[in-house]
Amino acid sequence: MAETVSCSQCGAIVPTSHQFCGQCGASVGAAPLTTGSQRAVESPCPRLVLIRGEGVDGTTFRLEGSEYSCGRTNGDIRFPQDVFLSPRHATFLHQNGRLFVRDEGSLNGLYIRVRGTVSLSPGSIFMAGEQILVVETADPGGQMVASDQTHFFASPRPARPWRLRQVLESGRPGLCHYVRGDRVSIGRDGCDLDFGEDRFISGRHCRVDFAIGAISLTDLDSRNGSYLRVSGTHELSHGDYIFLGKQLLRVEMPGKGKAA
Repeated sequence: MAETVSCSQCGAIVPTSHQFCGQCGASVGAAPLTTGSQRAVESPCPRLVLIRGEGVDGTTFRLEGSEYSCGRTNGDIRFPQDVFLSPRHATFLHQNGRLFVRDEGSLNGLYIRVRGTVSLSPGSIFMAGEQILVVETADPGGQMVASDQTHFFASPRPARPWRLRQVLESGRPGLCHYVRGDRVSIGRDGCDLDFGEDRFISGRHCRVDFAIGAISLTDLDSRNGSYLRVSGTHELSHGDYIFLGKQLLRVEMPGKGKAA
């Protein structure tokens, strides 16, 4: 006889070989889901809320243990239809009342929503709308003078040593924007760097500032937010939003109420 478990959401009997409950559709491998009344009597624990289209709350994952893995096919929380997730993408760690997320060497990484202004460095990757951009040192290279001392005639070299490069879905480089001033505004229209066909980017979405020895990214109160890619292990706070694959999750910590 096949082994079975009870669905943590509706109580239906589900074979352990199934990933989802046939009654309510909840993930068999995910942590139990709760209603508002249940949360008041159960032991407090961090929660991850899946955000669906138009910002609507979806499934809630309760992180009752100390470690929960997430991925496309492996882990406690699985999204088998998301081809942008690695099989084992990330791990959430709950330690002494603090919550961390660790990238497990995923192909597409983890992105945390920017609050105000954050520091960048060469190689930093961030997301605005559907655009993935990387900060790079601009080194055009090559010689300006031929061996016979004739100077090459072409566009002048950029004065600033920075550029923003678009990363396409294939991983190949797309648009390349050389920085000419102290800042670059990014948005849909009227900015230094416009993406007019991106329906998820705001008119003025974010700004990258370049100062001597410092680079920073500032979200300009965009509707969908700006996200910075993080590596290794990163501590999460109440109200943080995490992008992994095509999934957007909101962090809710015990005693903090529902995040805005």
